[in-house]
Amino acid sequence: MNFLADVPIARSTVDLLIARGHDVVRVQERLSPRATDEEIVALALAEARTILCFDLDFGALVAHSGLRCPSVITFRTARHSPDWINRRLADHLEDIEPELKAGVLATIEDARVRLRKLPVVRR
Repeated sequence: MNFLADVPIARSTVDLLIARGHDVVRVQERLSPRATDEEIVALALAEARTILCFDLDFGALVAHSGLRCPSVITFRTARHSPDWINRRLADHLEDIEPELKAGVLATIEDARVRLRKLPVVRR
């Protein structure tokens, strides 16, 4: 899979994904440090990358777009240490990979993973 790691995502998380055979780009490798969330989502869409972030704004932008991609993994955990994030990601990535490929907003929490299929249908 292809991933786009937002600025706060640790280098060790990127390294973990690369070691597992994934293609990972950090936002700052492609965009200005002042890039907007909209520019980051556009890059993920253009390069077919799943966004890795702590920021709820990315999920909201994608949900409101009405599109089926890009997928977003948002970490909403009590601990933000790279070791904890890496463990949570390693524990669940293989299980949610098919959904990520199809288009989903994934929220990885301390005790569970929530998935919301894209496009998000408004009622």
